[in-house]
Amino acid sequence: MNQPSQPKERACFICSRDTMDGAYPALILGINASRLGMETKVFYTFMGVNLVRKGGIEKAKFIPSGVMGAVPGMSSMATAMMKKKIEKAQIPTLPDLMEMAQLEGVELIACKMTFDMMEMKDEDMIEDVLIWDAAQFMKYAKEAKLCLFT
Repeated sequence: MNQPSQPKERACFICSRDTMDGAYPALILGINASRLGMETKVFYTFMGVNLVRKGGIEKAKFIPSGVMGAVPGMSSMATAMMKKKIEKAQIPTLPDLMEMAQLEGVELIACKMTFDMMEMKDEDMIEDVLIWDAAQFMKYAKEAKLCLFT
C-alpha cells in the first residue's frame, strides 16, 4: 500500500553582502541542506543581489573588518591572500560553488525591492534566478525548518 510522501523539509538562507564572507556561508550551507534532502533557497538582498548578477560572483572581494578595510588597496591584497588560502585548502571557488548549488537544486532568489531599487533588468541576472518580493519569501520562510541570515 502506497503511503503519501512527506513534504521535504525546507531551508532558507539570506545573503545581504556581496563579499566573499557574505557569499561562501549561504552557498555552502545551501548545498549541504540540499544534500540532506531539504528544499533549499538562498535569498539575495541589498548588496548580496550583486552575486546573482552576470559576472557578479567573480567580483566578490574579502574586505577586512575595522580600519584595515579602509586602507587603500587592502581589500585587493586581502582578497588575493584569501583566494590563495581557499585554493590551498581545496575549497571550490565562488563561481564553482554557485554552479554546484544550482546543479544540486538550490534555488537562488533575488529580492524584488533591491532589484527595482538598483534598476536591474532580468537580462542582468545569471540563469534561473527567481525574483521574489518580501511577502513571497516570508511565505516560504515561515514554513522552513531552518532559516539563517548568513
